Amino acid sequence: MTLFAALLLDAALGEPRWLWDRAPHPAVLMGRLIGWCDARFNRPPAKPAGIATVAALVVGAALAGRVIEVLPGGALWSLLLAAILLAQRSLADHVRAVATALRRSTDEARHAVAQIVGRDTDAMDGAAIARAAIESGAENLSDGVVAPAFWFALAGLPGLLVYKIVNTADSMVGYRTPRHADFGWAAARLDDVLNWIPARLTALLILLSHGRPGLWRRVLRDAPLHRSPNAGWPEAAMAAVLGVALAGPRSYDGQLRDFPFVGPEGHRDAGADDIERATAALWRSWALMVGIVGLVAVL
Repeated sequence: MTLFAALLLDAALGEPRWLWDRAPHPAVLMGRLIGWCDARFNRPPAKPAGIATVAALVVGAALAGRVIEVLPGGALWSLLLAAILLAQRSLADHVRAVATALRRSTDEARHAVAQIVGRDTDAMDGAAIARAAIESGAENLSDGVVAPAFWFALAGLPGLLVYKIVNTADSMVGYRTPRHADFGWAAARLDDVLNWIPARLTALLILLSHGRPGLWRRVLRDAPLHRSPNAGWPEAAMAAVLGVALAGPRSYDGQLRDFPFVGPEGHRDAGADDIERATAALWRSWALMVGIVGLVAVL
């Protein structure tokens, strides 16, 4: 019931600016802690240091979650923190903002999509912008909504905080760069493990919420085309239900990378209307998950 209420509270309120303009968001605090660990401990031998750092972060997050749960009013604090760390409303708003911007101008849309993707956006055309927004929506439905809800359902607030600290660490240091290839190895691998089940659940939610379970074979075919062991699943499902080809060539740090298309039979001239359809798909998938959580809660 706590998770059910938290999902509804997040959908209703999202990320109120009046609050986060005055106080640091818990995710921001996690990011500051990880940044401090990176600056303090990322030195040779970096891989053991990274493993130890992630282990300490996991233990600390689990203990913090347990302490909060046993505080007076712990159930209320768990509800509020869960609602804050779920991201359905803000995800849908950010994805829809790209569609709105794309209808105005390509330059405005490039700026909007740059807020939610890590690839180069300066040379993107409208179709590339739309694909990037849809991909980000699908991937973050898994990372920002389904996975946190899954780990909260499984292990309460400690599970949610452990997932969020690992996912944040992966987003900050889990890159194959000279600085982070070794130090971020543990964060990246553990993030892959924690997202393995949620990514596949997300793909299933997308298909079932559209009444298209028969597309699962296409998801099984296309998900391995993605460079990520997990992100390909929700992206393949989204590509299938929308009939849009996703992924494909894109540029990182000025270098064009020729990634294959996910859902290659879909059309490749995506636009603002496709982004709007993807946003609706995010809400349909969310609604199905909320219904399942509510049903489980009352049984």
